[in-house]
This record gives sequence, C-alpha cells and structure tokens, in this order.
Amino acid sequence: MSAPMPTDRLGRAFVVVAIIEAFTWTGLLLGMLLEHVLDVTEWGVTIFGPLHGTAFLIYVIVAVAAAVKFRWSLGVCALAGLAAVPPLTTIPLERWMRRTGRLERHAKA
Repeated sequence: MSAPMPTDRLGRAFVVVAIIEAFTWTGLLLGMLLEHVLDVTEWGVTIFGPLHGTAFLIYVIVAVAAAVKFRWSLGVCALAGLAAVPPLTTIPLERWMRRTGRLERHAKA
C-alpha cells in the first residue's frame, strides 16, 4: 500500500530529493562498476559523481529544514542523516516518513 504524498510543500520536496539522491547513488555505483571493476569507461563517475554530491548536499539541507519544521525527534533526525549513507536507503525512509505522517506540519516526531 502506497503512502500518500505529503500536502506540505517541504514534505513533498523531501520525498522528491530523497528519490533523486537514491537515483544518483545508483548512477554513481554503476559508474564505479564500469570504471573500477570492468575498466570500460570513467564517464559514469564523471557524470554521476558531481550529480550525487549535489543531490546529497540538497538532501541534507532539506532534511534539516524538515526536521525543524516538522519537529522530528533526535532519533528521526539521526535516521534521516544515516539513510543518506547506504545506497538507496532514502527511498524506504521517505516512504516510512510518509506513512507515519512525519512529513506533515502537525506530525508527531
């Protein structure tokens, strides 16, 4: 069952940025495979390295803004930060946050 998209603009931004962060992580991982394992090309890292770096920084900024606005607990803040480290973890995190109402203005942290 899919969780509804947040009605709050910052909540929606968090969802979008979390998905973009995961997508660029995937591109970077594929680029590293092509460059360092298969020794085919370095274009994947050249393209997705800066894209992922930018997406990561935007994710952190949006997550901090969301933490303040939605009054996340310290534990939820830590989860949001840690989710950006393992590849693709921001997607299950944003889905959990949507399901539990943590991306809405009056959500409980």
